[in-house]
Amino acid sequence: MSYQVIARKYRPQKFSDVVGQDHVTQTLSHAIEQKRIAHAYLFCGPRGTGKTTIARIFAKCLNCTGGPSADFDDNDPRCKEIAEGRSLDVLEIDAASNRGIDEIRGLRETVKYAPASSKFKVYIIDEVHMLTKEAFNALLKTLEEPPEHVKFMFATTEPEKVLPTILSRCQRFDLRRIPATLIVKHLQEISVKEKVNADHAALFAIARGAEGCMRDAESTLDQLISFCGNRIEENDVLSMFGLTGQRQILELSQGILTGEVEGVLRQLNELSRSGKDLGRLVSDLLNHFRNLLIFQVSRGDSALLEIPESELANLAAQSKLASSAGLTQIMEVFGDAEIRLRDAASKKILVEVTLLKAIEARQAISLNLVLKELETLRQQGEANATEPVSGSSSPTRVPSSAPTTMAPTPARTVASPPAQAPLVIREETEISQQANPQANLGLSQLWSELVESVGRASPFTRSYLLEAHPVSITKTLFTIGFDPEFEDHMSLVDNSKNHALLQNKLAELGRPNLQIKFVKAENPVRTVPSETLQPKPTPKPVAKPTTTSTAQSAPAREKPAPISLNKEDFKKDPLIQKALEIFKGQVVDVRG
Repeated sequence: MSYQVIARKYRPQKFSDVVGQDHVTQTLSHAIEQKRIAHAYLFCGPRGTGKTTIARIFAKCLNCTGGPSADFDDNDPRCKEIAEGRSLDVLEIDAASNRGIDEIRGLRETVKYAPASSKFKVYIIDEVHMLTKEAFNALLKTLEEPPEHVKFMFATTEPEKVLPTILSRCQRFDLRRIPATLIVKHLQEISVKEKVNADHAALFAIARGAEGCMRDAESTLDQLISFCGNRIEENDVLSMFGLTGQRQILELSQGILTGEVEGVLRQLNELSRSGKDLGRLVSDLLNHFRNLLIFQVSRGDSALLEIPESELANLAAQSKLASSAGLTQIMEVFGDAEIRLRDAASKKILVEVTLLKAIEARQAISLNLVLKELETLRQQGEANATEPVSGSSSPTRVPSSAPTTMAPTPARTVASPPAQAPLVIREETEISQQANPQANLGLSQLWSELVESVGRASPFTRSYLLEAHPVSITKTLFTIGFDPEFEDHMSLVDNSKNHALLQNKLAELGRPNLQIKFVKAENPVRTVPSETLQPKPTPKPVAKPTTTSTAQSAPAREKPAPISLNKEDFKKDPLIQKALEIFKGQVVDVRG
């Protein structure tokens, strides 16, 4: 008897022999038991996953002696005929070479004839998507209302190319890629039957290279037996197919996560010189970092990973070296490289650049964390720039800004008073056209509560409101002012969304039905110059200047002179140092 390749020799002959497609075989078995057998079936999925094999087994179930039955005898003559391709009632047609309308017309003529010896006449059409549009249309009527003794079974790797009118007349089954662990188990069984001693690492390398295709894995094992004889090791698999060993993948990923640029590039150079497939290397690294991310997110659940048990310890160790955001960024880098490699003229250079990008991406910070840190820095800056108010329960708020460059504003520079003269700051709450101090106090308190309430809903809106101040409030209108130095921020907050947010929060604070208006207006909150304050044994309340004291009030309304700082002084600021540490930045320019 002539030699038979492993893929044919160990082809499944019953539903119980099919590996990794239980969702299909169980459904078909139950359909036979319940006598709910349709007239047309479509099996689609990647190559080598069992589409035609399942169609043949189903044909056996339908035409076996005493059938239909899912539990048939392997020695049944009718089943043997189907397995050997000798049955007159089970016709296999290759649509790639019989794709025209003439072939389909011939099929329609033979459909009406009864089966020769079986219960059903079964047509198995492989690669059905190769049929022309005219051939599909010629098949439509027969497919929708075939004779009772006819069953159609279609197989395709590209179901999207099948006409929707054909799909609607079939029961569709999608076959999945077979997990690597199941492929390894099946290859181990074949190795025992073939009396071949194959290392587990070698079988896993074969399964990894097969990418879920059982036929590819069996063909690879067949070739390795011819190459190596009765002993197969991992190095034999790697050298024959240009694959990268799992140990080398772990070393490369370790270098990426620890930032060892030189070591990573040296190892890539060695892999390239030894003839490794760089495209496959990128795919293997992408899959490894995917496993790291799944391991990290699932807290070590091995059920979600297609890896041997021996690698779980390595994943546990490497998962501690990067955050989920960093692993996601690394995966995006390798995913992009996998696409670009197809058209790259120099694949090695592209992979080198990809590895460097991956090393940089390992320290990625999520946008939400950046916003949280910015808000924390803003709050710390306000706390450092604010002093307690003497004789008042509410502190003086110094206007803050959010410039695009890291630059100190005059409001954040607080002069240190002499130790023997405690600084007394008073808050002037004069607002135009309002002379009632109690009303001003209520407005200030309302504004403070409004800003905090808005901050809980929108931190960004709150950051801009910190640069504003309340101007006036009536029964229908609430006016908010921005200092001239912040007037360019007014357009960022003056929109319908923020208007609605402020109106809702005012209603929650007991001020409903108020319209919002933003204007340019100077903040009336002023501080008394430190040189006019003298230490006294008994502090007395500071009298509020009257409107007639123009000579005394004029100096208080002068704007502070701009502060000039050089870059070195600016970099010594603790707040700036903290920002540079968190965001890994550097000071480019200082603007007063």
